[in-house]
Amino acid sequence: MSSLEGVVIADFSRVLAAPYATMMLGDLGAEVIKVEQPGRGDETRTWGPPHFEGEATYFLSVNRNKTSVQIDLSTEAGRGQARELIARADVVVENFKPGTMKKFGLDYESLGRDDLVYCSISGFGSGKGADLAGYDLLVQAVGGLMSVTGPGPYEPVKTGVALVDVLTGLHACVGILAALRHREATGQGQLVELDLLTVLLSSMVNQSAGFTLAGSVPKPMGNRHPSIAPYEVFPTVDQPIVLAVGNDRQFRRLCSVLDVPELATDPRFVTNSDRVENVDELFEILSVRLRTHPAQHWFEILTPLGVPCGPVNDVAHAFALAESLDLSPTATIGDMTLVANPIRLSRTPVTYRLRPPKLEQ
Repeated sequence: MSSLEGVVIADFSRVLAAPYATMMLGDLGAEVIKVEQPGRGDETRTWGPPHFEGEATYFLSVNRNKTSVQIDLSTEAGRGQARELIARADVVVENFKPGTMKKFGLDYESLGRDDLVYCSISGFGSGKGADLAGYDLLVQAVGGLMSVTGPGPYEPVKTGVALVDVLTGLHACVGILAALRHREATGQGQLVELDLLTVLLSSMVNQSAGFTLAGSVPKPMGNRHPSIAPYEVFPTVDQPIVLAVGNDRQFRRLCSVLDVPELATDPRFVTNSDRVENVDELFEILSVRLRTHPAQHWFEILTPLGVPCGPVNDVAHAFALAESLDLSPTATIGDMTLVANPIRLSRTPVTYRLRPPKLEQ
């Protein structure tokens, strides 16, 4: 038996944030019926390359364990089909522009079902920000993430994936599961609302709290950490390596391995606060030593001593690392190898039942 066996989700979502959430719930056993526009489907079906046997890998990445039904919500007949689907669903998930589902008579209030869990995801909420476009890159910009990412104040950089969408999808899962637990106890459903902007502000954790608690407005620091040193990328003979030294004991061990034990007692570097204050000088000294050997050499020597470090891998090497650690990072459905769900449950493990649906199904 799966954790969410018997839960039916009417999935009106598309693109990334909400489809990621519904895929995660599908992995946990829920029946997910994805509603798509006739003839076109989810926009991400056309977002390629890359492709797998003619299908966009973007779409495939977030739509397994779902079936698909084509419904034209612009017609009365289509809206009737949608209401029939919702009538047998426990959960509705949608991420249309705010007001769209209300126009169709399919919003939480119009449906009038006291036992329904209804999740709405938007870019900037359903109030004054309802008309703003909820694209991940835009939210990274206006939400402050790009202001702390990149080498300097005039070179803002987005993350390499649509991270805000993924974080919002995960928060949506938490909200939906909490609402289902409440319904189990009381019989009552509820409206679950999320927006990308406040999810991002929450997910910036220490950077956000530094502002709300101390009025500190963080600036971009490249690969450095605002509160820990050495905690950044360093050069070696062959490829970059990350050092993530979190305490003074680890720093002393690092200095010993690099044959510069005197750094551990240097007044500039004795404590973490000292090292943060003098991070430029520390970087130059450590870089000279680290350039004497390849990244793998340092990884193999420092790791057994409890000094956190590792080479900057590409995605292929990252998957290889996970495989070498027996973490099973992939899942196979038929001839398709997808990224595995990282949640491991001892009694109700995730399952991979359905490949991402083709539009004609």
